[in-house]
Amino acid sequence: MLRLLCCTLLLLTACSKPQPPDKDQPPDPQAAQAHTELRDAIQAPLDKAKAVEDQMQKDKDAQDAAIEAAGG
Repeated sequence: MLRLLCCTLLLLTACSKPQPPDKDQPPDPQAAQAHTELRDAIQAPLDKAKAVEDQMQKDKDAQDAAIEAAGG
């Protein structure tokens, strides 16, 4: 009987309405913050690849200039 009463009490408290937020302070925007972690996780390898590509292009240009200077 006590178990049934406890379960019923828990169910009734779980079904109650949540407390409304204060009207003085507006809620924080969540949509702008929610997707930054995923975007950053996707963007980080792309940025790294672009940096490597730029460095490889500079190295290639330097090698081509060295070959031309050597009479190639």
